[in-house]
Amino acid sequence: MKLTQRQQEIIDFLRAEHRRTGIMPSTREIQEHFGFKSQTAAVSHLKALEKKNVITRLEGKARGLIFNDSLDREPIVDIPIYGSIPAGYGDDTEPQSDGCLSVDTHSMGVSPNAKTYALRVRGDSMINAHILDGDHVVIESKDPREYDVVAALIDGETTLKRYVMKDQHPYLKAENPKYPDLIPAQELIIQGVMVGLVRGSSRRW
Repeated sequence: MKLTQRQQEIIDFLRAEHRRTGIMPSTREIQEHFGFKSQTAAVSHLKALEKKNVITRLEGKARGLIFNDSLDREPIVDIPIYGSIPAGYGDDTEPQSDGCLSVDTHSMGVSPNAKTYALRVRGDSMINAHILDGDHVVIESKDPREYDVVAALIDGETTLKRYVMKDQHPYLKAENPKYPDLIPAQELIIQGVMVGLVRGSSRRW
């Protein structure tokens, strides 16, 4: 069924934002982008797109939209965000649940059955690995290989760094020359390996 010009503009906006952030824009963000007077107008356009079988809206999810032309592709999975992780000096902050990211398992390279979660990056110690402050890293609970980027607990503090071995002893290395190598004095526990990255977005549902 043919779309109106406005409906095509909304679809283009949804796709662009999903590619950029890994999550769908909310109805308020659609309203603000197109200058609608209320969120009701955004909802009405989404309902019209659903009637034309272009999208499917998932009940109970503020950002629960799926493009119908992708339903036969790899599944979309919701990955919980467990707060933030310092990409700088470690800290002892306890992780807190902070919403979810919806990601395409194929483009992210994540198995739908993998034990994954996301963390928001704080700091600039991994900038040479193109991991920036405000990005979300997708972490899978598995054993690391050398040079993997890992979420780690080192001497009681959490951090995001590269996992390196020297003389069969592991340590953590930053991707920014301003930061020193982190050599464990007592313990180094790898909490997970980075398997994906969603570029800088603090938005979530």
